[in-house]
Amino acid sequence: MVRSSRRTKSIGLKVSEANFATLQALAEKEGKPVAEWCREALLEWAEIQQAAPAEPVLLAELLGLRTILVNLFFKLANAEPVTPTEMQRVIERADADKFKKALARLKEAKTTLRGGVCNE
Repeated sequence: MVRSSRRTKSIGLKVSEANFATLQALAEKEGKPVAEWCREALLEWAEIQQAAPAEPVLLAELLGLRTILVNLFFKLANAEPVTPTEMQRVIERADADKFKKALARLKEAKTTLRGGVCNE
């Protein structure tokens, strides 16, 4: 694969031992060197920031709502009662990871589109 541009600029930063350990663990989890993982993570975040500002938020809310509905429909289909406590738990669970899921979906979509594949 021929690159259209070479990497000629560098960015340096200092992190604490704890921060480095976190970054190293994440890089190892994906089987990448720390520098490569950091480069990809930074560029991925930059791409997400270039999206329409509301896009990640709207997608996060939509995914949260989907999680709530799926869980409630499942309980109702199994004739299980939905108590106020259970409803609060479902909402908290949906809220806890909706933004993380939205960012992952946006990353997946950009990777798919960048690769020239579009599943309609």
